[in-house]
Amino acid sequence: MHLGPRARLIAIASAVLVIVGALSIGGVLAFGPLFPAANAQPTVDLVSKKTVARSLTSPWGLAFLPDGSALVSERDTGLVRRIAGRSNGSPARSLTKTSTVGTVSGVRAGGEGGLLGIAVPPTPRGTQPEVIFAYLTTARDNRVVRIAWDGRNLGRQTPIVTGIPKNTYHNGGRILVDDDVLYIATGDAGIPELAQDRTSLAGKVLRVDFDGAPAAGNPIDGSRIFTLGHRNVQGLALDAAGRLWATEFGTSKADELNLLRPGRNYGWPVVEGRSSKRGFTNPKVTWSPTSTASPSGLAIQDGAAYVASLRGEVLWRVPLKGTRAGKPRAVDLGEQSRLRTVAAAPDGRLWLSTSNTDGRGDPGSRDDRMLSLIVDD
Repeated sequence: MHLGPRARLIAIASAVLVIVGALSIGGVLAFGPLFPAANAQPTVDLVSKKTVARSLTSPWGLAFLPDGSALVSERDTGLVRRIAGRSNGSPARSLTKTSTVGTVSGVRAGGEGGLLGIAVPPTPRGTQPEVIFAYLTTARDNRVVRIAWDGRNLGRQTPIVTGIPKNTYHNGGRILVDDDVLYIATGDAGIPELAQDRTSLAGKVLRVDFDGAPAAGNPIDGSRIFTLGHRNVQGLALDAAGRLWATEFGTSKADELNLLRPGRNYGWPVVEGRSSKRGFTNPKVTWSPTSTASPSGLAIQDGAAYVASLRGEVLWRVPLKGTRAGKPRAVDLGEQSRLRTVAAAPDGRLWLSTSNTDGRGDPGSRDDRMLSLIVDD
């Protein structure tokens, strides 16, 4: 669009005012306020917001049981907590009982590692699963374990996928059950070239059966790899048509929401964000700069993707139509907190965990919390 001299002058003056407004009293440029995560974005209103649990320590994974209660993994303690549900099977609408159902053994917390994702396999209505799955960082690796579950407590623990590279940063960690297969999101473990190495489990989304073997129908027979070229995926969700979506942390250029296709290469570290280079699949949505997002958890509900962001301290709503994604809008939570995980609850609400006790936030006296939301779509 062509701007006349008057319009150009107004634009330049506006830009100067923005920069001046970012200066501190001491004359040091404070970049944070130049990128307000939610205030500068169109917002989506809430119908309801309730706190269902509080005083959690670095909550990370979240999975619902058939009775409407939820299991929550705590990254730094290795504990699995249970947030009670209502007797009719829907989650409680206000603060409810939280208990500890067990400790996952072998967890070595540090940096971004520890007890991460948790997943519950589907079961016939009215029955409890006999196992659950968890992703954890040990002293030697990241791994996925199958844990016996008797309906009340964790039992025997069996490793099913081991040898996923670990590091202080970029451990991935989200897991997702789809019928009889398990999707596992891994990070590049701080070694970007591993994301393009088909002999490494780092920087990938894996697809395995419940014993950890490559799932039938994988892109490469005998390989666990479903997609590659990922920096650090911490969000996985299926849409109503069974398509798999993922959130991915960028460096400083662009965070991503991707639609994952079997065997596709998502570019890292060759490309970040959108690119015209052949052989790579472009994201459906990007956030730039990454201070506006740093996306972790992902849920899909009623034709929209909900993205929990850490640095951005925003829950983003992205409308989906088939394989297309629309413009993100910030959900007006009435507060700002680091947000780790979002999940669709059995009663149609969204559950959302804060992440202020993860070593990078500013925790309040009741943090961390689990919120239950109804979003006005």
